[in-house]
Amino acid sequence: MTIAGFCRSALLAALMTSAAAFAAEARELRMGLITPPSHVWTKVANRIAEKLPEASGGALTLVVFPAGQLGSEQEMFQQMSTGLLDSGLMTAAITSLRAPSLQGWFTPYLFADVSAAIEAADTPAAGEMLGELDRAGLHGLGYTFAGMRQILMKDAPATDPQELANKKIRIVPFPAMKVWWQAVGAVPTPVNLTEVYQALQTGLLDGIDIDLDALVGLKFNEVANGLTISNHMAFPAVMVVSDMTWNGMSADEQQAFSEVTAEALAWGSAQQIAAEASNLASLRETDLTIVEIGNGAEVFAGANAAVDESFARYPLIAQFRTEVAGQAK
Repeated sequence: MTIAGFCRSALLAALMTSAAAFAAEARELRMGLITPPSHVWTKVANRIAEKLPEASGGALTLVVFPAGQLGSEQEMFQQMSTGLLDSGLMTAAITSLRAPSLQGWFTPYLFADVSAAIEAADTPAAGEMLGELDRAGLHGLGYTFAGMRQILMKDAPATDPQELANKKIRIVPFPAMKVWWQAVGAVPTPVNLTEVYQALQTGLLDGIDIDLDALVGLKFNEVANGLTISNHMAFPAVMVVSDMTWNGMSADEQQAFSEVTAEALAWGSAQQIAAEASNLASLRETDLTIVEIGNGAEVFAGANAAVDESFARYPLIAQFRTEVAGQAK
């Protein structure tokens, strides 16, 4: 080989090595979620995307797909199982279909407010719940929170179970919420969040079980008239990563992703405490008729008991509730 040929070969090899190194440095991850851009969970995801490149030394970047762009949560979980999607900030509701103990979070009236629910994320049982995701091929990294669940009605606000009897109420389709609404006497009706506005507008739904972040962000008050502040359940999200993606990261990349995620989840939870008050204040400026139920545990006692009876067989849920009660003392 001539000197010139040798130089060209060496240069080509160097360029190929540089390209490979650049590709490794620019590994792009994808994260999906169902909430709109204005929702606190989407802001959490965007915060992770903003901080991850620097934290990982340029090894990882993240693209966020909000508002159900990649499909329903069930569809996104399927994408994670096949490696098409790397991660998701998913409702604990749908995540509980893969780790049943997560339904403990939806014990009615277990938490007085969002702050109490946030504190419960630090209990040992809450950590064990995340560990259950291992069996589903997922790595759970922690929790963040939306607002407490409320009841939005197309017509007048409801003040007791009798006014909800036989009403078609949009729910997140998982057992704890379904059991509660059936015991209330309503007709729990699964509808994708992106389709709720039209369903309320056309009368397909009589009402929805909703947090105030989603209500405000998706402008459901434009097609509904009555809001009941019931605070009947907390509503956490779980950060999950596909095991295929997690196991493909180096130890340094896993640490960077974990640290950035932990900071963003905690930031989101803190934001949500303030958002509860500001969201309600903004809704009081609309045409909604708003009522508050201060004794919901008594008003919905029958439905609350139905949830207790349905999920008492899960030891980890019993442990979680015991630990939460201990925190409240």
